[in-house]
Amino acid sequence: MIRRAAFFRRLIDSASLPSKIGARYYTAQVATSLQSTGQSDEESIDIDWENLGFHLMPTDYMYLTKSNENGHFEQGQLNPYGNIHLSPSAAVLNYGQGLFEGTKAYRRDDGRLFLFRPHQNAIRMQIGAERMCMPCPSTNQFVDAVKQTALANKRFIPPPGKGSLYIRPLLIGSGPILGLAPAPDYTFLVYASPVGNYFKEGTAPLNLYVEEDLHRASRGGSGAVKSITNYAPVLRAIKSAKEKGFSDVLYLDSLNKRYIEEVSSCNIFLVKGKILSTPAASGTILEGVTRKSIMVIARDLGYQVEERLIDVDELTNADEVFCTGTAVGVASVGSITYKGKRIEYKERSEQTSKQLYSRVIEIQRGVIEDKRDWIVEIE
Repeated sequence: MIRRAAFFRRLIDSASLPSKIGARYYTAQVATSLQSTGQSDEESIDIDWENLGFHLMPTDYMYLTKSNENGHFEQGQLNPYGNIHLSPSAAVLNYGQGLFEGTKAYRRDDGRLFLFRPHQNAIRMQIGAERMCMPCPSTNQFVDAVKQTALANKRFIPPPGKGSLYIRPLLIGSGPILGLAPAPDYTFLVYASPVGNYFKEGTAPLNLYVEEDLHRASRGGSGAVKSITNYAPVLRAIKSAKEKGFSDVLYLDSLNKRYIEEVSSCNIFLVKGKILSTPAASGTILEGVTRKSIMVIARDLGYQVEERLIDVDELTNADEVFCTGTAVGVASVGSITYKGKRIEYKERSEQTSKQLYSRVIEIQRGVIEDKRDWIVEIE
């Protein structure tokens, strides 16, 4: 599976435009688009940056391109943000043939704009597209599209430390199909919205509920890819948990109903001493970009990191639990309720999650050196 995915990535990347050509194109296109509307990319905007939350706020532009008859994606264009046209028989509407990603654009103190590891999102979409029988933009096309979208919506990127521009790439089977089969053609689009904290609690510790009856994914399914079909089925569990006062749901494996997997929208870590444990990526959890980054940083800081099966009973003895994700960042967990028993986690003076997230933020803001080329500047 890994070898096939790697071959697939190399194949589509071989057809991509050189990144420097793409960069020149998107810069020129954004400038032309802004001039045509008489709008400046620095035009002030009336937004309460202190109270953003995680809600959709339509921005100025979105990026859109379609696949041609050979399955390759043409050079896309920026369009005013708005509705798109779809056939009632589009594969995404009838059979859920679609993928999405999430990444963020940040503003530094000096005004420069940057992205955090967007190439990882591109690769994950390619792997997901192979699983869902879809063609996919190359890594360069994906990253250039994200850059174009961020630059065109530059005035919506919050001031440093006030939030970020959440960028949502979508790949959908837009072509009409009646019988169960892959769509005849596809649309790749990218839109954005300024956001603050994902959870209504803000930076307060989360209170999770362990769901025993409803499952997020099963072996052999699509739990390891960011398919749109993975998310609507968890809404019932989330709704029930929030009605009881919980922040979100922690799911167990569907086979044994014993091993923890992930929260509805993020990965999970347990801390015991200097050991970090997270569920193994064995086909039923999404390998988050933030998850990968935290694992690398933790090892740099002297932690032992384990990817393994984690019995739900281990929650009782953990020193600390936290969640990771592009939308949530790194969120500490204050309690987890399982079988009616509430497990409390006390805040410590040197919280591991805070230490790790501080290092991520320092890399993003340029406070410490980016030794792994995780930061991509939008020029």
